[in-house]
Formats: sequence, C-alpha cells, structure tokens
Amino acid sequence: MSAASHPTPADTYTPVPLLAGKVIVISGVGPGLGHSLAIEAARMGATLVLAGRTEKRLQEYADEIAALGTTALVVRADITVEADRAALAQRAVAELGRVDCLINNAFAIPPMYPITQIDLEALRVANETNVFAPLRLSALFADALEASRGSVIMLNSCVSYSSQPEYSGYKLSKGTLQHLASSLATELGPRGIRVNSVAPSYVYEDINKAYFDWLASQAGVTHDDIYRQKAAPTDLGRLAGPDEVARATLFLASDLATAVTGQMLTVDCGEFHR
Repeated sequence: MSAASHPTPADTYTPVPLLAGKVIVISGVGPGLGHSLAIEAARMGATLVLAGRTEKRLQEYADEIAALGTTALVVRADITVEADRAALAQRAVAELGRVDCLINNAFAIPPMYPITQIDLEALRVANETNVFAPLRLSALFADALEASRGSVIMLNSCVSYSSQPEYSGYKLSKGTLQHLASSLATELGPRGIRVNSVAPSYVYEDINKAYFDWLASQAGVTHDDIYRQKAAPTDLGRLAGPDEVARATLFLASDLATAVTGQMLTVDCGEFHR
C-alpha cells in the first residue's frame, strides 16, 4: 500500500477543548511539526505564542489560528541568542498574562557522518539549538510556569534508540536533551512544574518526504518503496503524521497529565517499545 493511500485513525479525529484558557509557547515554529503543534493546540482552545526566525511565516500561521477562533502572539526570535530568549519570555507574560506550557520544538541536525568525523564546531552549533536553548528557555519561563502550575515539553527523537553511525551527532544532542529533561523534572518539580519529552520516529511530513525522495533517487527505487521500508519495523505498519505527534504532545500539556512528569513518550506507531 502506498503512503498516500494508507488510512489512519486521525482521519476521524474530532478536537475537544482540552487546552481552553491555556497559553502555550512553541519555539522553532516552522513547516511540519511546529505548524501542526500550533494548529492542533488552537483546535483544542489554546492561545498561542509562536516563536521562530521567519516572521512572515509566523504571521501566516497566526492568521490560520485566528480563523479557528483563538489568537496567537507572533515573536520573531532566534532561540540561540540570549537576548531573544529573554524577550520572548518577557513578551509572552507581559502581553498574555500567563504561560501554561513551553514546548521546546526547535531542532538542528549536525552533519550525518560517523561522530568521529564530525567537526566539533558543527556539534557545538547543533547543541546550541537542541540543548542549551531549551535549558535557557525553561529557566526563563520557570516563574511563569510555577504561577500556572504548568509544564515544559521537550521534542526529542527516537534517534536516541538508534545506533546507525550517520545519526550519531544528532543522537548526541537528543540524548543530552533527554537527560536535561529528567534533571529539570527533578529540579522544577517542587515548584509544581512538570517536564516531559516526546520522541517521534520518522514523522511523515515535508522534510522527511523530501528525504525519502532523496533516498529513493540514490537507491533507484520509488518514494513508496522507501516509505514501506521505514514503516516496516512499526507495529501499525505506517508512519505517524505531524498532526498525530502534535496531539500526543499536547496531551502532556493538558490537565489530563497533571501527575505525569519526567517521562519520554514515544510516538512511533510501535517501532520501539520503551
């Protein structure tokens, strides 16, 4: 069966107002999962703060959110810059009055070489986005999250469970992010702040679709051949869409998860059992 024709339970999903009255901050909002997180949160009733480097795109997403009946504050920010991070936290609280959840969604992928062959500066650059930015943003939002009894969610990756040499640089930063989330859950827990992680495998969205096209061109096969190859290890025989990953993530932001902290939720259609 081709990727395009593979049915999913998401086709019959109906949103409910799980996040009504909550303010959700999302970093690194762009096409794919960032966009889906924003739209699905809006469909659940949340007010959004959209942070990213491309203001025009953020405004387009804010317009989509307005059409869904809620609002979004657009903040152009490079989250690797401390002044931008501080301004993001200040504006979110000053203009919306509260923050209930910070979703650290931004990511950077270092060169896909065996780790001994990656220049150290490239690893440092990736860790600025994947580790240090989430750490600093979590610290900057901690007072607001304590006031709301809110939460932090780290977007991680199932690359943490992989040993392919070409993924090793990315695994280094995502493995570190997992440990960071665990440490923050322990440190911030006494303040009533929950910290969790979400680990998708291949999310079937534009970036991975283009990657599958490239893999197909290299192997002399079709896109659907690559899709079937990547989906074969999963229990459901398919890959998760960005909307499905977003909904699982937002469960952790909701009041259904008030006793869940220090966990990493794997969203991979059953590829890895953890």
